[in-house]
Amino acid sequence: MTAILITGYKNSDLGVFNEQDPKIKVIKKAIRTALVSYLEEGVDWFVFTGNLGFELWALEVAKELQGDYPIKLSTIFPFANHGENWNESNQLKLSQFRAVDFSKYCYDQYENPGQFRSYNQFLIDNTDGAYVFYDTEHETNLKYFVNKMKEKENFNISFLTFEHLNEVASEFDE
Repeated sequence: MTAILITGYKNSDLGVFNEQDPKIKVIKKAIRTALVSYLEEGVDWFVFTGNLGFELWALEVAKELQGDYPIKLSTIFPFANHGENWNESNQLKLSQFRAVDFSKYCYDQYENPGQFRSYNQFLIDNTDGAYVFYDTEHETNLKYFVNKMKEKENFNISFLTFEHLNEVASEFDE
């Protein structure tokens, strides 16, 4: 079995709040190419954390690919109440993360910041690699998670960067 963690920028990090934003089409095209490549290499599972933005778009693409590939999708939420304070529209998006082959949470509730370190380590320890939308020139708190991933031996990380997205966007212009 091969499991790939998928994580990256949230929609708020990217300033994308409208589902019709043309950036999403470009991002999804890049995601599709990467996920198909993983599937052709024998990946069995894609693992998500339940964040809006890149993860949701990747989940949508992965669900489309399930019709052609025998893959499983999983969401491991940090807490049982993940997203409970989100608005109704975002709650609907969150429900897509629960409608997967396996869904679970690590902790009943937030108690201390150390839980996030343990959660991140759990995800790294239980996957074989990661596909991450992250660019070191546009840092967010995601950098801590990415740095932790880099510490693990034989943990393959593939990055989607803004430079790559510009290349994908130029294909739309041709």
